Amino acid sequence: MAATCPARFDVVTLETRVRETYSRVAAAPDGVFHFHRGPAYAVELLGYDPAALAALPDEATAAFAGVGHPFAGGVPRPGEVVLDHACGAGMDLLLAARAVGPNGRAIGVDLTPAMVARARRAAAAAGLVGRVEILEGNYAALPVGDASVDVALSNGVLNLAPDKRVVLAEIARVLRPGGRLLLADVVVQRELTLPVREDPELWAACVAGALPEPELLELTAAAGFLTPTIVARHDCFRDTSAARKTAKNLEIGAVVVAARRAPR
Repeated sequence: MAATCPARFDVVTLETRVRETYSRVAAAPDGVFHFHRGPAYAVELLGYDPAALAALPDEATAAFAGVGHPFAGGVPRPGEVVLDHACGAGMDLLLAARAVGPNGRAIGVDLTPAMVARARRAAAAAGLVGRVEILEGNYAALPVGDASVDVALSNGVLNLAPDKRVVLAEIARVLRPGGRLLLADVVVQRELTLPVREDPELWAACVAGALPEPELLELTAAAGFLTPTIVARHDCFRDTSAARKTAKNLEIGAVVVAARRAPR
């Protein structure tokens, strides 16, 4: 199973590389990276609504670096509490905040201070500060109360985690019984080779920590989620350097998984 890093992998190095990579995205989203960014990518390869993105501030959309469209699994409803457990610059978070309306709430958590700052500026520019809260924190230890969230969003995050079981358990902890998980993540058609999995740059590029589809579904179910189902697929690495650095028969891409937290 690839749910955890290889034994020789330096987890501290990984987290440092992830922070460095996404700090650079926050500062200069038009820079050179192994992965796509921005609203044009989100529309053309992931299927986001161009009008909805055009209504958001550039602070949120320009530094978007997700791998899929989690709302393909369902849109948050008015009055709900939504958590984006690694919100980045806040594009999905602000879309969720608009969906839940003035009686709802959207909480973003991110481990990169530069992304937290950018997401807060984006929320202010969108006029959504009153219903959006953005916290600095780790997706493996969320600063959110037990059973306090109706919907959990995840977009290109699980693959970054050294221990994916811990991250899924944290999401399950904060979701109310029956709460919904909308998870977009990178998948491969077979398990990656050890040299690729030990490459911190490819981990930070959302590639080296990717799971085969069956394993992703198995881990999600094992964390207490009912009937995890793939509802969309995305060619998120088309024409990127990350795709060129891995074997073609891996068929690297992304899926959106929808599931519900089991009743307690």
